[in-house]
Amino acid sequence: MEKQAIVVADMKVMRDRFTLGPLQLSIPEGYVTAIVGPNGSGKSTLFNCLMNFMKPSKGNITIFDHQLGLENDDELKQRIGYVRELPSSYDAYMRGSDKAKFNSRWYRNWNETTYQGLLSLLNTRDDIPLKKMSKGTRRKFDLCLALSHQPDLLILDEPSSGLDPIAWKSMIETLHQYMESGNKTILMATHIVDEVKRLADYIIFQYNGKILGFYEKDELLRSWATYFVESSDKQLGDIRHVPGYVSHKNNSGQHLEVMISKAWEAEQWFLEKGIKVHTKQLLELDDILLQHINQVGHFSN
Repeated sequence: MEKQAIVVADMKVMRDRFTLGPLQLSIPEGYVTAIVGPNGSGKSTLFNCLMNFMKPSKGNITIFDHQLGLENDDELKQRIGYVRELPSSYDAYMRGSDKAKFNSRWYRNWNETTYQGLLSLLNTRDDIPLKKMSKGTRRKFDLCLALSHQPDLLILDEPSSGLDPIAWKSMIETLHQYMESGNKTILMATHIVDEVKRLADYIIFQYNGKILGFYEKDELLRSWATYFVESSDKQLGDIRHVPGYVSHKNNSGQHLEVMISKAWEAEQWFLEKGIKVHTKQLLELDDILLQHINQVGHFSN
């Protein structure tokens, strides 16, 4: 049975007018899992709970078989690296080098060679106050800090926010190297489709405080497609019977445009029915997410 780095059990957070959960979630160890969803879906709230910055209203969280809040969490925190979406303000007047020195005293596995190497790889600096760093520089610096104690779990909240294309490519390379260094796990929230494609093994769709689905990335991207078939084909019958049917519409009266969530099964169905497929287009990740959100709206009405 596959080991789980994180297990969230029946967790619920209620804040003002927003409710996160209840959530049932397991993050497999040794993989990259990306949480994808619109702003306001509760991704940062979930991460705050994972880091024990916020207490759930109910339920519990277990990380590496350690349940948060039952005992001292300091030992567990030695194994976690975290890059938050918005940097903290309490250390804004510290120089980057002073912040790194502080972290080196807290984390017993801190590796100064790794830290200096990451500064060089990400082309960033630590000789200025944190408050004077640009958004992109601060993001790169925070990533250097998060990786330099060689954590087993890396939690990243919108890691590429503020990065230019060159820095973004360096970040991707850095995270690939991290995953290749041993049995490492990344949980990240992102809205960058190419980031998910390049890094993620699994995808979680989150919307309005709810988990809409947990998927193996490659299987998900292979499964969702739009097919263009002859609209006059007598073999079509009720097109809603095609496996994985999502929706259909007439395309200029010549072709029927059919959206499918089970591409392989649908292709077998078309073949058995003798229906000619003119074109197949795989859906992009953001379109798949939109369909999941639309289904939630449909079922809630």
